[in-house]
Amino acid sequence: MSATYLGMPGPAPSAGTAFPAFPQAARAAVRDATLRGNLRHATHTIRAKRARAVAELSDWAALREAGRRIKDHTLRHLDHYLMRVEEAVTAAGGTVHWAVDADEANRIVADLVKRTGEREVVKVKSMATQEIGLNEALEAEGIRAYETDLAELIVQLGEDRPSHILVPAIHRNRGEIRDIFRSEMGAWGRPAPEQLTDSPAELAEAARLHLREKFLRAKVGVSGANFVVAETGTLVVVESEGNGRMCLTLPETLISVVGIEKIVPTWQDLEVFLQTLPRSSTAERMNPYTSMWTGTTDQDGPRDFHLVLLDNGRTDTLADRVGRQALRCIRCSACLNVCPVYERAGGHAYGSVYPGPIGAILSPQLRGTGSAIDASLPYASSLCGACYEVCPVAIDIPEVLVHLRERVAQGGEVTRDGNKVVLRPAKGHAAERAAMRAARWAFGRPGALRGGQRLASRTRRLHPRTLPGPGRAWTGARDLPAVPAEPFRDWWQRTHGAEEDVK
Repeated sequence: MSATYLGMPGPAPSAGTAFPAFPQAARAAVRDATLRGNLRHATHTIRAKRARAVAELSDWAALREAGRRIKDHTLRHLDHYLMRVEEAVTAAGGTVHWAVDADEANRIVADLVKRTGEREVVKVKSMATQEIGLNEALEAEGIRAYETDLAELIVQLGEDRPSHILVPAIHRNRGEIRDIFRSEMGAWGRPAPEQLTDSPAELAEAARLHLREKFLRAKVGVSGANFVVAETGTLVVVESEGNGRMCLTLPETLISVVGIEKIVPTWQDLEVFLQTLPRSSTAERMNPYTSMWTGTTDQDGPRDFHLVLLDNGRTDTLADRVGRQALRCIRCSACLNVCPVYERAGGHAYGSVYPGPIGAILSPQLRGTGSAIDASLPYASSLCGACYEVCPVAIDIPEVLVHLRERVAQGGEVTRDGNKVVLRPAKGHAAERAAMRAARWAFGRPGALRGGQRLASRTRRLHPRTLPGPGRAWTGARDLPAVPAEPFRDWWQRTHGAEEDVK
């Protein structure tokens, strides 16, 4: 495996093409009163707890800046650190595989499972395996994957899709979860108790008993990783339930699918994120379970360990000077919990396993902007900036959103599959482009701008309250700003002109 791999990523998955554009999906979601109630309660609770946890650290701003710098340094030297990871994992008894895209990653994992002769795997919660559609790929090969994270289990049993990075079943309330357990658990293993109520303790106990038999029987485990420490090849998974540790220690074979951006250079660097991640995600001072493993060890844990390093559009994203900061993301979900758009539309409207503000900038870069959903995601934001304020690695999400909006509306040169290509402007943005060209012409000619401002002020009584044509959508949800009685230049000259003449 040579470092030139970073310049040759494969095609991104086309999952986004199956979903409608964000405005259409969100329109249906905001009419669901139950969904909005579930989201409002959950996000407000989580963000309030996070604020208190972060306030405990007097050096939070310094930790945030340290995290940003560590991630940026790693991304600048990613080829070097990837090679160090491969050397360290191999030296520790593991095997490293390189997956250029989703299809290759799925093929590698399926082949490894079939080599063991098993037809079942237990899984640790993993965004990377959701991104590539691993469960569906394994099912096509006759292999059944069992999710063991409680929220992921709810989603799987309900034949649903995750709607939140940290809490995939955030859109479900306790009554809905009880009904899912009662009707579906029996088809997947141990059934739920007949008299199961919506008590959190009873729901958790039903899930524990259901999963226990999976843990004790499984010979193959599949995981992702929150971090990979380059200097030793150590993988790190943080969680709150303990199911992940069962998957990581009991099976004979462990397969970990990890995005190439999850690397940190040293253990000292890891220390920063083990402070910022739990506070930003679960509002805890530290995660209840932090599991670390380095290769294989005789008579302790899996005897066979495989690390699948996943690109799947990440080096394309790395080539974008503005957009690459999305690769800093440590999947804490803090941006989702403060986003007014996510709170009202929910995660499914984003048509991606990465919902919310981070999904609005990450998915269009990993998958491209060719589909309706991916072209619409950069517009799924009010640009209020709350997401940037809470991000523990200082990703300027509004900056990237505007950058991607320009790409959608204007087209231009981007990197896809490791090659420079020129995108055509997306359909439906002709009026926007014309307005921007007109604004550029006017702002470049002070005399014309002054004349236009005076004309607008003198005809202000004739102005409509809403815009016609393509502008109708903009004024359908907001008031058109009133034009002042006189332009600022004229007001300044009238009120301060004499003072300037004296000077």
